[in-house]
Amino acid sequence: MEFIANEGKSVEIKADGETYLRHAIQTRFVTAWDNYLEIMKEYVSDLYREGDILSISEKIISICQHRVIRREEIRIGRWARFLSRFADHKNRGGYGVGLAVNMQYAISKVGLPRVILASLAGGCCKLFGIRGVFYRIAGREVSGLDGFYDGAWEEYRDIGIELPYRPSSVCNEIKRELGISCMIVDANDLGQEILGKSDDIVLEDRVLKQLISDNPAGQKQQRTPLILIRKV
Repeated sequence: MEFIANEGKSVEIKADGETYLRHAIQTRFVTAWDNYLEIMKEYVSDLYREGDILSISEKIISICQHRVIRREEIRIGRWARFLSRFADHKNRGGYGVGLAVNMQYAISKVGLPRVILASLAGGCCKLFGIRGVFYRIAGREVSGLDGFYDGAWEEYRDIGIELPYRPSSVCNEIKRELGISCMIVDANDLGQEILGKSDDIVLEDRVLKQLISDNPAGQKQQRTPLILIRKV
């Protein structure tokens, strides 16, 4: 098997003193009509061998789980419009609560008092060069919202994609049904999070993050949400 990396990425990476190879698996554009088990069977089963780890973008799992909010479902209020004027227009992975629609989502998800507190704390901390405080206070569901922009895909312009439901359970289901050890990640060029992994994976999260530290899946139109990782 020939391992292939996206442009600007490397096939080989070192993690915790060990060397691993990564293969970027290109898929079709995944929609809500797809089933994630069928996606893994179609694109991964023939490549996978015992000991490999599959890194899965959280976005395709969320879409398959119908964890999607449409722009027309969000009624933007005055507080969202006001607070968004003072927020960063980009978060760790894309457009953040600087967009009024994302701010309204945050208010609807965790409540106005918490969002106001997060906004005040975030604004004060930015004066001292400390960023990301808003999302630490608002919580993972708010920071994990993707979509509502068409920087890479026009299809995401009018939808928001929430974090997947019970990601570790999804990973265990994939392992049980297809024998594929896997993890679901929220990764981009600025940072990585391990949202869930199958129970058989013994590597610590810090090592798993090292394996995808350069975001081998990319965040443009590569269409490679699956990264097969193999220890040399």
